Amino acid sequence: MTVHLVAIAGGSGSGKTWLARRLRRQLGCNAGLVSLDDFYRDLSALSKRERDRRNFDDPAAIEWSLFLKTLARIKHGEPAAIPRYDFASHTRRPRTRLWTPKPIVLLEGLWLLREPRARRLYSLNVYLNAPDEVRLRRRVARDRKERGRSRASVLRQFRAHVEPMHERFVASQARHADIVLDSRIGDVTLGKLVAMVKELNAKNRTVS
Repeated sequence: MTVHLVAIAGGSGSGKTWLARRLRRQLGCNAGLVSLDDFYRDLSALSKRERDRRNFDDPAAIEWSLFLKTLARIKHGEPAAIPRYDFASHTRRPRTRLWTPKPIVLLEGLWLLREPRARRLYSLNVYLNAPDEVRLRRRVARDRKERGRSRASVLRQFRAHVEPMHERFVASQARHADIVLDSRIGDVTLGKLVAMVKELNAKNRTVS
């Protein structure tokens, strides 16, 4: 199987997960989705207080060796064990997710375009560029609903970690993107992106 990896990077709250899920729905059974978030380091050996003090907006929080190893298996059309991360406890869940090979793999994550070894495996690089106020609003809504956090704690983290790390590690990835989109992705833009991804898969069928 020829596998095409489509990387969707951007700041926290830029709409990466939303876009990846919409694309997967449009592409149907030909596409799968992998999140870089599941490759956060397991902090189960630390106390809850120590975990809460970690900077999760620094790319060093990711276990890159495991991500690259898993990505290589996926690229070669092989089954893989995908870890599952629990943000509430900052630990990995006991059971992994078994990856079934797909011709199109949508990847979403903060730093997907930073790592040169990973970039060499991608067929298409997408970067989402969203204003700070939009990303903050979305982050507050998500963390309060999905992670049980208070608005005050989300705001503190955004100012202390998210924004400084965004400027240092995230924003510069736009230069590696084939496509840069803003946060207002309408049906026309989505349709064009779906067509581009389908074309990658169509070329596979033409060659074979």
